[in-house]
Amino acid sequence: MPFDLYVITDETLAGGIPHAEIARRAVRGGADAIQLRDKHMESRDLVQVGREILAHTRPAGALFLVNDRLDVALACGADGIHLGQDDIRPDVARQLSPPGFIIGVSAGSIEEAREAERAGADYVVLSPVFSTGSKADAGPGLGLAELARMKKAVRIPVLAIGGIGPSNVTDVIRAGADGVAVISAVVSAPDITEASRTMKALIVRAKGPGRR
Repeated sequence: MPFDLYVITDETLAGGIPHAEIARRAVRGGADAIQLRDKHMESRDLVQVGREILAHTRPAGALFLVNDRLDVALACGADGIHLGQDDIRPDVARQLSPPGFIIGVSAGSIEEAREAERAGADYVVLSPVFSTGSKADAGPGLGLAELARMKKAVRIPVLAIGGIGPSNVTDVIRAGADGVAVISAVVSAPDITEASRTMKALIVRAKGPGRR
């Protein structure tokens, strides 16, 4: 799973730019995965937006995932879903989804990461690494040391989210993250494509040839 740069859409933080347009610009800048995240949109509209995003991600070889809503992900043909700790369990989602469907889980502790792995998650996201204003319920930053410990504790890929931008993404990758998930660092930038391009280049450089 090429998860160097994983961009989460947010129309509010993007100043009203639609989800599908955020996705188009981010993918053009090199994003490897797009997650549709909208807590207020109606199901029918989410499915339509998901199909619009797929029209941008699939030709580019990027992955498309939906936050929380397994029904929406399946209805629009998404590549996967991202689950929180209060959502449907990964093993239940696996039973309801087609072969090859990607399931990611947010984890705020090593035990949550291990449980997600046992339940069949394909990747986990340590949330948040640093304090962030993009998600009001994220809590205090857990730090790079916790990221390094989580990476050693599980065999599946570990991504990092929360307060990550150009100034610290190199440290995050060097601490062991397989990739980073970002919201405001890309979607709130004046140029989403250029912000994606910059973040992707920093991640690739930090990984070096040995971690590609």
